[in-house]
Parts: sequence; structure tokens; C-alpha cells
Amino acid sequence: MGIGHWASAQGFGLTGNRRVSYYQVTKWFHIAGMNDDVVFRALADASRRQLLDRLHRRNGQTLGELCQGLEMTRQAVAKHLAVLVEANLVSWRRNGREKLHFINPVPINEVAERWISKFEFPRLGALSELKKDLEGEHDE
Repeated sequence: MGIGHWASAQGFGLTGNRRVSYYQVTKWFHIAGMNDDVVFRALADASRRQLLDRLHRRNGQTLGELCQGLEMTRQAVAKHLAVLVEANLVSWRRNGREKLHFINPVPINEVAERWISKFEFPRLGALSELKKDLEGEHDE
């Protein structure tokens, strides 16, 4: 179940049909604010990217589940998760005694929009112009 479906089932109303209570969801999932420098530092480490990949494959894992098959101690994984939480790349919530971790793709999308997309638009425009020139589709 995705975060939107879960949140709707919990009464948070992320369906688009009613007023959305993002504050409640961010509070429930312990989502922090965003900072580009912190996000880049967090993504710079291969072990943290590996944890994000694992959460992408299966969201909502406990620390123990994330540690399985890694050549890191439980404490090292916990420290890496703390960096990811600080960068807002991972959020968590308690489910009884378990602490479940969830990937938050918003900061990565913001980095893509701010730092990657703006460099791609000129290239795409140039390729489009080249295509039109080669195919003789220019307005005269």
C-alpha cells in the first residue's frame, strides 16, 4: 500500500477530493524540511544510496530488515538512516514497537528539477531546432 492509499485509509484525505492535511501526514511520518546541501551530502555516500535503493524496492522496512545482507553493522546502518532522515530522503513512523522507514522521493525530484532539468532544456531546444532544420520544417 502506497503512502497516499495508507494516508487516505487513516483519514488524512490525500484523494484530491477534499482539503488535504499535509501537516498531519508530515507530522505522522516525521518528515523534516528540505535543504539542497544536506541532500547532496546524503546522496554522495554509496551506502546511503544502497539503503535508498532497498527502500525503493520495498518501502516500510525496519532497521533489522534493512541490515539484512549488508556488510555493515546495525549501528552503521542506523547512522546512515539518520543522515537520510535529516536530508528528508527517508521518513519513518512507529507501528507498535517497530520503526518503519519510507523513502521520500520529493527532495530527489526537487534536485532533478532545479539542477538537471534546467541544463537539459537548452539541449532539447537545440535538438528540436536541428531536427526541424534537417527535416525542412522551419517556418519561413
